[in-house]
This record gives sequence, C-alpha cells and structure tokens, in this order.
Amino acid sequence: LGKCLLSPIVLAAYAYNRSLSELGPGGRNENEPGVLCQLFAFLMAFFGLAPTLLLLAMALECWLSLGHPYFYRRHLTRRLGATLGPAAAGLCALFCALPLLGFGVPMQYCPGTWCFIRMAGGGPRQLGFPVLYASLMGLLVLAIGACNVSSMRHLYSMARRQPHRGPPAAATPHMEELDHLILLGLMTVLFTICSLPLIIRAYMGAFAADFNENADLSALRFLSVNSIVDPWVFIIFRTSVFRMFVRRVCRRLN
Repeated sequence: LGKCLLSPIVLAAYAYNRSLSELGPGGRNENEPGVLCQLFAFLMAFFGLAPTLLLLAMALECWLSLGHPYFYRRHLTRRLGATLGPAAAGLCALFCALPLLGFGVPMQYCPGTWCFIRMAGGGPRQLGFPVLYASLMGLLVLAIGACNVSSMRHLYSMARRQPHRGPPAAATPHMEELDHLILLGLMTVLFTICSLPLIIRAYMGAFAADFNENADLSALRFLSVNSIVDPWVFIIFRTSVFRMFVRRVCRRLN
C-alpha cells in the first residue's frame, strides 16, 4: 500500500521535472513545503512505523506460540488478531500526523522527489518529533530482535529434540524447525540493518547538530529498502531449491 501511494507521486515529479512542493498547492507561508510534500512526509513516516509495529505483533505472536503455548491458546483469539491491525494503524496515523499540527517540520530533500521530517536544525519543537520517532523505532527494533532471538532459541531446541530418521549413514535431524530458524534470523538481521541508520541520523541531527542532507537521504533509502528486499528474502528462501541447498550445507557442517 505504501509503494502504491508514494511511487506515483515520485514518478509524476520526474515526469514533469518539478519538485513535490511545486507539484501541489503551496504551504501556508514561503518557508513551509507544499501540501503534497507534507502528505508525502506523513506517508513516509506512517509506512515506516506501522509495518514495524505489525512486525512486533507478529514477533510476539511467534514467541508466545513457541515459548508459552498454553497462554497463547487461552488468550490469543482470532478476534484479537483482527482488531490488532486496524488499532496499530490508527495509533501510527495519529502519531505521524503530529508534524502536520506543528510538532515537527516536514522537509523536502534533494533532488525534490523526497519529503520527510526535518531531522537537523531548528528548536526543540522542530526536533522533538524526530527524536521521539527514532526512540519509538529503536524500542520496536529491540523488542522485535528480543522476541525473534527467543523464538530462534525455541526452534533450535525443537530441532535438537527431533529423532533421527533413516539408516545411520543418512540420518539427519528434522529440518522444518531449522528452516524457520534461518529465515527468521535473516529477516531479523535485514530489518535491523535497514532501521538503524534512520535512528542514528535522527539522534545525530538533534544532539550533535549534524545537518547532512545526503546522510539523511541515505537513511531514508535504507528504510525503504527493507520493505522491498524483505518479501524477496521470504520468497526466495521458501523455494525448494534454496531450502535443499541450505540443508546440504547443514549436513556437511554436521
């Protein structure tokens, strides 16, 4: 949904060779970016935070189902799962709308096809939101990492407990848990690497007064790469050829 809403705006800016502020109606004053740029900044912030919150919900669900199955069976219902998505999206939308109300400043980045929250320069009112946004992202990343590491530990224990099958020469442990473990590990590392640059840049801009537009743009690109690469990691890893390759490597290591 984020790609479908944001990509046409960028393509239109390139097609007309104009910046986002020039494409849409102007702001309330000369120093304020246009309405389209403000909308772009809101969508960027929202689609950076909302999927992270949903990833945390999925990581918690995985951790509870593996580590606390009785609690999971009793308290986690389909109704709770159905209401969790809209509730998370609503909270993220309210939080990311704060710059539109004056707490935080949307900013257009070079070459004029990106807009995000200004992460350096300005007073506490302008820099309070990016610090709060980065702190929330950091807490979510830590929580997701902790849940996934715990889930990986449970999966590894399950794989170790599986009985050997077949003759001794060809005996191998049950690999289903190991497949999930490797996939979970890859996605956790990828998600952490793509999220950390934005968190670091927000703190550097607020506390070290480091205004570097190129570094901020690189951090935004890292954040966008996660949503592009993550599904491909999942798709490629779930193919039978790749899983066969991983299993052969594991057998040789064993």
